[in-house]
Amino acid sequence: MSTYLTILGFNSAIPTVNSSPTAQFLEMEERAFLIDCGEGTQVQLRKAKARFSKINHIFISHLHGDHCFGLPGLIASFRLLGRETPLHVYGPKGIKEMLETIFKITETHKGFEVIYHELESKNSEKIYEDNRVEVYTIPLDHRIYCNGYLFREKPKERHLNMHEIAKYPEIETCDYHNLKLGKDFILSDGYVLKNEILTTEPSKSVSYAFCSDTRYLETILPIIENVDVLYHESTFLHDLKEMADYTGHTTALEAARIARKANVGKLILGHFSNRYHDLNVFTDEAREVFPNSFLPKALEPIKI
Repeated sequence: MSTYLTILGFNSAIPTVNSSPTAQFLEMEERAFLIDCGEGTQVQLRKAKARFSKINHIFISHLHGDHCFGLPGLIASFRLLGRETPLHVYGPKGIKEMLETIFKITETHKGFEVIYHELESKNSEKIYEDNRVEVYTIPLDHRIYCNGYLFREKPKERHLNMHEIAKYPEIETCDYHNLKLGKDFILSDGYVLKNEILTTEPSKSVSYAFCSDTRYLETILPIIENVDVLYHESTFLHDLKEMADYTGHTTALEAARIARKANVGKLILGHFSNRYHDLNVFTDEAREVFPNSFLPKALEPIKI
């Protein structure tokens, strides 16, 4: 099972004819996560042919409109599509009041349960876990309370070597689970079959870090160290570093420094100011520090 990231929108502030505000669709271990939900996200989901019904967990970085104004409409559409499954929404304290006020005033009846997970901690914390995936917050430094999110696959089970297993009739189907967990098998005569004979190495577990609006912040390095793919905002080029600091943002050069120091596999830049018409200038600047830097491609799935 592969992990795919589809970037639905990546510009800052306001939508344009050719780009949308921040939103991402992450498919990991047969789970579907929505990360941020700027205006027009549900239209982008349709263009990406993403299955709405698969989204059970939505992670909102902060309550600036270009990261959350698409959420009320998306939830309303879920109801119209007949959703009954509970929806988990993770975001800063206040997100419940914001959404429930909109639903009350507009008399929007959801028809399904919305479970809110409001965040306040300034330390990284695990906020989601199942038997295959875990999600952590990445505390950021923006003008208001803001988190990025780290998505990590748990270590995977070993693969059965059926050619070798077939040589030993004593090994039954009920033993496969222990073999996948790395345990040896003891034959009736006491002989120990080493696990590495009966199984092969598990598939690599992958990780993805989403760093939304933030000033340059080295305290995130231990959290995102060695991730396979890092998405990091780069609203400005470095000649506007003073403006970036003032508005709570990062330059492309600084995003590349974070990627290099964290030893990530790949850096995707995003959240570009609308003052730039040729986005290639962002990779030109970033690649001076971190060569494996790329621009996002809206609606194009990226294998992680």
